[in-house]
Amino acid sequence: MAQKVRKAVIPAAGLGTRVLPISKAMPKEMLPIVDKPAIQYIVEEAVKSGIEDILIITNRGKGIIEDHFDHAVELEERLEASGRTEVLNEVRSIAHMANIYFVRQKETRGLGHAVNCARSFIGNEPFAVLYGDDVIIGEDPACGQLCRAYEAYGKGVVGIKQVTPEQILKYSSLKVSHIDGNLFHVTDMIEKPSPDKVLSLYSILGRCVLPPEIFSILDNTPPGAGGEIQLTDAMLTLTRRDGMTGVDFTGKRYDMGNKLGILEATCEVALQHPEVGEGFRAYLKELVKTL
Repeated sequence: MAQKVRKAVIPAAGLGTRVLPISKAMPKEMLPIVDKPAIQYIVEEAVKSGIEDILIITNRGKGIIEDHFDHAVELEERLEASGRTEVLNEVRSIAHMANIYFVRQKETRGLGHAVNCARSFIGNEPFAVLYGDDVIIGEDPACGQLCRAYEAYGKGVVGIKQVTPEQILKYSSLKVSHIDGNLFHVTDMIEKPSPDKVLSLYSILGRCVLPPEIFSILDNTPPGAGGEIQLTDAMLTLTRRDGMTGVDFTGKRYDMGNKLGILEATCEVALQHPEVGEGFRAYLKELVKTL
């Protein structure tokens, strides 16, 4: 049995250019899905997966993320004075979800560079990476599914899903062989392949668990597209050297770096929300009659 995965990194330093103009002053990770910001769903997933220590990587202009996971003393005092105990407990619990730390990526040099900023935090342990753009909601947390695969096989793990032939040209294509159930051996990958270079329709989407050796690989990974250090380039080296495990995770993924993905997440989560779900469903039924 491999070492237990206790730590996670959430890269949240991106500029959110695909969802401008809202991300000009509001970090896309703080965009709401009904009544919680996207990044809270990601932290909750990590906590449910058994993660104890979380490092969120930010940059300038994203201090609001730190504020969200801190106490709001004046607000808590007001809620307590007004007897709103249930809301008070919910607000207070956000500051105690896990041991949450922050570091700034001082240069926007890619996802690989952002992950490398976590080196001193991680030390010599395996760790999960939960992409700040991707909210995954399901009964069995996706991060936990990957952590179990790492602990079972002792290799780096990627969360994978099948995409369309059109989408695979924009993502990474993986060479896979089936192990059992939703588990696969991953032995090669190619980023944004041409149609004749597609290895399969399986791609990495939103989650991975990496061994600490990834940091030495990142040190020797040259800049790729846009002069940035790409995490997928380092994972390619790891894959070809040691192989990785792919987990075709269960759960619904929402791309919060995409305007349509934000709307899909808001709509579908609202339908299941205990407070507004019934009323929102009735509203949608009336709305569709006008379409």
